[in-house]
Amino acid sequence: MSQVKIVCDSSAGLTEEEIKKYQITIVPLTVMIDDTIYVERETITNDQFPEMMKNAKSLPKTSQPPIGKFVDAFDKLGADGSEVLCVTMMESISGTVHAAEQAATMTKTKVTVYDSQTTDQGMAFQIVAAAKVLEDGGSVDDAIAKMKDVLNKSKLYLAIDNLDNLVAGGRVSKFAGALSNLLNIKIMLQVYGGQIHIIMKGRGTKAIHKEWDRILKEMADGPRPVRIGISHVEGDKEVNRLKAAVEERYPDIPVVVRETVPIIATHTGMGACCLLYYTE
Repeated sequence: MSQVKIVCDSSAGLTEEEIKKYQITIVPLTVMIDDTIYVERETITNDQFPEMMKNAKSLPKTSQPPIGKFVDAFDKLGADGSEVLCVTMMESISGTVHAAEQAATMTKTKVTVYDSQTTDQGMAFQIVAAAKVLEDGGSVDDAIAKMKDVLNKSKLYLAIDNLDNLVAGGRVSKFAGALSNLLNIKIMLQVYGGQIHIIMKGRGTKAIHKEWDRILKEMADGPRPVRIGISHVEGDKEVNRLKAAVEERYPDIPVVVRETVPIIATHTGMGACCLLYYTE
């Protein structure tokens, strides 16, 4: 019987239960650590990566999935006449969406590629919502409309503990990075409009705590959250503080806490902590 099947890249912060329940196909990204290539979810896990990154001689290099990986997935899933909805991370941090789009022109399967304009658990929120629409008999257009609705009601805030990886990756100048580390500068980022924006720069942990408190108040004053997640890179101390504050406000909403994927951890660096949620 013809149906719609979901494909996504491995940056999506889905739980194993969600992947299994909605039969989601994951196309993995790769990361190279000291000349050795690792495949996300196959030869390296989120939990293994931070320690390997700390011990690496240089900053790991991340790569989008090869076009052939998408073609193989599309061909296999469409062999029974099924249609494919492929959801990718935002274009501003990866060319994955373009690899998927090229692959869609190279398969006989009918494929719709959708840029989620986010990543990690923010991307997972959209995928699960789309899967529920499809499960109820909705079309690809219905699923995309639902994902856009979830995106419009979503927030993603990311606290960067140090700028070392941003400097090593060429996203911040070495002078600015050295000066920032000397002054113990912390930054808070927010993803919206498919782009990463700096919304706060301050000195020390107190500045980050003050900003988190502002964000939590904004969260409490707005519509009620439907789902809440915290993703991080060995940021346990900050994660525990943030999780406790969220659970105090929303004791009935489970908070999914996870180590983020290697491609994101490579750019954010150690100690990064991210709050993601979407509302009614």
